[in-house]
Amino acid sequence: MAPPPPPKSRGATQKTDNAARIQFFSLLLALQYGAQPLISKRFVRREVIVTSSVLVCELAKVLCALFIMAKDGTLRKVYKEWTLVGALTASGLPAAIYALQNSLLQISYKNLDSLTFSMLNQTKIFFTAFFTYLILRQKQSIEQIGALFLLIVAAVLLSVGEGSSKGSSSSDADQILFYGIIPVLVASVLSGLASSLCQWASQVKKHSSYLMTIEMSIVGSVCLLASTFKSPDGEAMRQHGFFYGWTPLTLIPVMFNAFGGILVGLVTSHAGGVRKGFVIVSALLITALLQFVFDGKPPSLYCLVALPIVVSSISIYQKYPYVVKKKES
Repeated sequence: MAPPPPPKSRGATQKTDNAARIQFFSLLLALQYGAQPLISKRFVRREVIVTSSVLVCELAKVLCALFIMAKDGTLRKVYKEWTLVGALTASGLPAAIYALQNSLLQISYKNLDSLTFSMLNQTKIFFTAFFTYLILRQKQSIEQIGALFLLIVAAVLLSVGEGSSKGSSSSDADQILFYGIIPVLVASVLSGLASSLCQWASQVKKHSSYLMTIEMSIVGSVCLLASTFKSPDGEAMRQHGFFYGWTPLTLIPVMFNAFGGILVGLVTSHAGGVRKGFVIVSALLITALLQFVFDGKPPSLYCLVALPIVVSSISIYQKYPYVVKKKES
């Protein structure tokens, strides 16, 4: 009779559980991100003021995170250990960076054709890997760097497939450079920096992902509220009311988006910003599939070409992690 296999060590069991948790969170985020456009299209009327839906979404994220922390028993401990300096360091800076990044993307999108915008915008995946190495010393293998190249190619194909009809809004070279190319490149750098800072706060400083979600939602909401004093959305809310155009069904995509915000924090905390980039690109394929199933819109040629590229890049990235070379004695 063969002897029973030796029991797994505690460390190996924890590693396996963590890998399963990462896969689960990544799958949920891909499904949420992929389904969000279709859900929003069906349940959000055109009259709804964007700022109002974003603010309610941020509030929902805060309430969901508080509920989860209260349920798992960490809320009291986090409350006792919380400091303003720690919150601003861990969450305030990334939130402010993300707010600036979104503003730069809006400026750039108006002044670039879709192909140029998509190609430059996808460089954020590389900047995430760069800042992850710079801040966390997390290296990538040669195969993983190749997988990142493949992912960017797939992301560009998918983005162009969705917006190929958009042309450049200006033929002036200086305007394209200073209001198109430079803003999107700076936004990509900021995106990589903010994602790496969030990963640093959660993995090095052991800042709870739920607490970071709460803090970043509050900072982001304050910045958004401040912008309403001058923005068209602010004027619309003052004229028509905060919930103008809302129906009870509007809460469905708002809550779904809040759920995605919680998942983004969990994926970044457990897997890192680079893995989150793979999840987001994979979600574009899910969007194309859902559009075919529910809207009868067949996937574009770009999508069909991108599918095997995404699958290959994910497989290569997971199969060939960076291995620290042992020094010969």
